[in-house]
Amino acid sequence: MASEQPESGRGSSEEEDDFGYGLFPERSRSEKKPPKNFVYKSLFTFNHKCHVMLKIALENNPYAKLLLDAMKNSGCTVFKDRHFSCEDCDGCVSGGFDSSTSQIVLCQNNIHYQSHMDRVVTHELIHAFDHCRAHVDWFNNMKHLACSEIRAANLSGDCTLLNEMSRFNFGLKQHHQACVRYRAVRSILAVRKVSKEMAEKTVDEVFESCFNDHEPFGRVPHSKSDAKHAYKNFQNRDRYDGNL
Repeated sequence: MASEQPESGRGSSEEEDDFGYGLFPERSRSEKKPPKNFVYKSLFTFNHKCHVMLKIALENNPYAKLLLDAMKNSGCTVFKDRHFSCEDCDGCVSGGFDSSTSQIVLCQNNIHYQSHMDRVVTHELIHAFDHCRAHVDWFNNMKHLACSEIRAANLSGDCTLLNEMSRFNFGLKQHHQACVRYRAVRSILAVRKVSKEMAEKTVDEVFESCFNDHEPFGRVPHSKSDAKHAYKNFQNRDRYDGNL
């Protein structure tokens, strides 16, 4: 799986790789979990809050709206009930994209604010968009994984100035690039049992081309305002293409 930001790397290359599924116990490959009962999914649970915040993100967040339209145009229409799943997750992971089911996992026990939900949904939709348009080999080609993680960190708002200031990371020259590189490496270490050196080497090998791939935004959206402009431009581009 491709995951959104745990707090530390995991494991070593000598262990059997579980591709990050260990972070998502409700879809663990090693055991089946019993279905949650009605009380668990009642009004005052994390699960209900997760679904409410997801609905708001999909309807109002310009990053998500652009990605949903782009996927629809690429023949990969996203349906809320089919392609999103609110689940409990281990550690501090916030979400993941499960390519085996084409589902985005949202970690209901770790996402507590709408702004966080917006960012996680956007990050994982970028992985889903890459899966749709580029036929990413998530399990066997680490360069493919690294490229999608670079794009997700770059385009989702993960590395905006506001988010970096909230982490007490302040602006050195080319700080945005450094943040993208750092977060891509962390995401790889979360879902692959490889050394930090190997993850960094893989990110370095594909960084330039993947960092400069801004599809479907056409630019790096550094704020919601940027994302709104990108969304309008995308809609206009789509109308223009339709009239050719």
